[in-house]
Amino acid sequence: MKQHLYIEMDNCIGCRSCLAACTQCGGHDERNRNYVYDVNPLVTRQTIPLMCLHCVNPACARSCPAQAIQITEEGAVLSALVEKCIGCQNCTIACPYGIPKFDEEQNLMYKCDLCYDRTQEGIPPMCASVCPTNTLQWVTEEELAAKKAQHKLGKWTASHQPFEPLEGETNVKISLPGILQGKQKLF
Repeated sequence: MKQHLYIEMDNCIGCRSCLAACTQCGGHDERNRNYVYDVNPLVTRQTIPLMCLHCVNPACARSCPAQAIQITEEGAVLSALVEKCIGCQNCTIACPYGIPKFDEEQNLMYKCDLCYDRTQEGIPPMCASVCPTNTLQWVTEEELAAKKAQHKLGKWTASHQPFEPLEGETNVKISLPGILQGKQKLF
């Protein structure tokens, strides 16, 4: 049964529980691999979580000359393999979402790997398992279909041209904020 990370952006309260949990995931070396972005800190308290969207055809992996970035059968795009990464940083430049980060001391790229050690066993990623507002959810195909029927699910595109985006489909699904849908959400 395939599951997806589902992000309901307008639920985010900026608590940063996802960041704390991310550092505790196995193999993350106590390093955040996702981010919480303050949308406009001088005007509003609105925050949104940012993490790898695990593109179906990821630019980071396509740009890697050493083929250090692997894509699992489940669609998780993993961090660069230590034994293959040559430190060229092409992946950090190629990603239209700015997600991969480069550790200069280790000469290695790192990013969200969807807690692959957990998700391959059907256990939710750390960020989704601790989110108090269900901004981050680990959902089945059936649950995702129900959410699609309820909300307009958006696609992140890295271009203002909707017919020719730089990146297409992602394995992480996103609910656009209610204001864009013309709905007011009651919590």
